[in-house]
Amino acid sequence: MIGGTLSRYFFKRYALTTIYFLVGIFSLIFIIDFSETTSRMSNLPNYNVGGALLMTALRIPMILQQTVPFVALFSAMTTLIALNRRYELVVTRAAGISAWQFLRPFVAGSLVFGILAVAAINPIAAWGAKKAEALQAEWGGGNRSSAALSIPWLRQIHDGDDAIIGAGSVQDEGATLLDVTVIHFDPQGSITVRQDARSAKLEDGYWLLNTVTETRNGELPRRFETLKIPTALKPEFVRETLAKADTIDFFDLPRKIEVARSFGFSTAAMETQFHSMLSLPPLLVAMTLIAASVSLKFSRFHQSRSVILGGILAGFVLYVVTVLVKAFGSSGVVPPFVAAWLPVVVAMALGSTILLHQEDG
Repeated sequence: MIGGTLSRYFFKRYALTTIYFLVGIFSLIFIIDFSETTSRMSNLPNYNVGGALLMTALRIPMILQQTVPFVALFSAMTTLIALNRRYELVVTRAAGISAWQFLRPFVAGSLVFGILAVAAINPIAAWGAKKAEALQAEWGGGNRSSAALSIPWLRQIHDGDDAIIGAGSVQDEGATLLDVTVIHFDPQGSITVRQDARSAKLEDGYWLLNTVTETRNGELPRRFETLKIPTALKPEFVRETLAKADTIDFFDLPRKIEVARSFGFSTAAMETQFHSMLSLPPLLVAMTLIAASVSLKFSRFHQSRSVILGGILAGFVLYVVTVLVKAFGSSGVVPPFVAAWLPVVVAMALGSTILLHQEDG
């Protein structure tokens, strides 16, 4: 049985390596994202360097969250290879400790890392993404071309008025829209009026449009400081319509799912995101087992490049399959539970099988 001192030592080595990788990736993402933000938004009216640094810092947790499986893979590989080169695993095996025993601290470390990613990184990422969007909106930077791909149009029919509402960006979880376009239709489906506004705020029973340009067929455009559009839409309905599953705090997802169901919305995307977060710690364990399968063979000076490349490729394939099946789950093609857990179970079974073959024959 592996002793407590050795377990703590292996766990500490894994934890330190993981921290080093996180700090390195954080720095790299910060530099790249700051450069991209500066080049894309430096011409906006309220842009400033301090704000760009803040926006980059707010967006990094969301990007960093996507790299967590690879951090777990590379941390485990790096730590095990380093222990092998220093004969520490050789001495451990000579003491009668099997690979299954000395891998326990690494499995425990990946579980802890996964739990922290779900409980700490994900809420910070969701909060940071909302703050970054609000900051961009303050700069006047609603990027309509990119936003149109991710923000759905709202449709409302109220007192015989059929209208659709689109926006460049969203604030207050949908209660405030920026760079707004409202298109009204007649009963035959022809466009009658188009209204372009700088912003729209959902009040009690109406949308309040600010700085509006109204265009009617055969008439010159007219400008208004404010306009009111009656609506029966409720703030909760708008929030659920515009909410993106990957920007919702993990702890808030169950409530969001229930609210969406009460409005009759499809909850596939939110349920898939919820199960994906739940399955993240086991996914990191699977990454650790894959790393162990290519890192436990003793080599004093260098590990086989083909073996290491195979481990990296296997981890990459697992990540791609996970994202692909998650997309199927979000679209409702595959049940959310199956979409989130099937790749993890298959990867853990495959990693365990390879290790069993290597260690036990």
